[in-house]
Amino acid sequence: MTVFASLADFTAAVGTELGTSDWHTVDQQRIDLFAEATGDHQWIHVDPERAKDGPFGTTIAHGYLTLSMIPALSKECFGVEGVRMAVNYGSAKVRFPSPVPVDSAVRATAELVSADEVSGGIQAVVRFTISGRDGGKPHCVAETITRFYA
Repeated sequence: MTVFASLADFTAAVGTELGTSDWHTVDQQRIDLFAEATGDHQWIHVDPERAKDGPFGTTIAHGYLTLSMIPALSKECFGVEGVRMAVNYGSAKVRFPSPVPVDSAVRATAELVSADEVSGGIQAVVRFTISGRDGGKPHCVAETITRFYA
């Protein structure tokens, strides 16, 4: 994990890798809880018996579940000291190149794409690549937009 002493130090890191999170297992309980929260009960996510005969041979995590893990994973990748508030401003270029099979371990790697001044702070674009322990295509690649205020 990289910790920046200030927003100025953070801004100077544009174009560099910020860090990589620990591994996190995506189990069926997490998938089921996400289905409950979102109302997305498609069988490829929540029906292990039916999913055995499906295209992936098992249940898979929702793409948006994978995306929604970024805030927790990002805290393991990097931090910026002296920030009084960080606000999620949006996402860009979100892709799900490969599914996350149940019980897979995933982690995120963060790269600072840009950091531009805005009134009272910095607007940063961080590219997160969520990959699996088994290698292959990433499960999610997303550019998050966050505003950091000192």
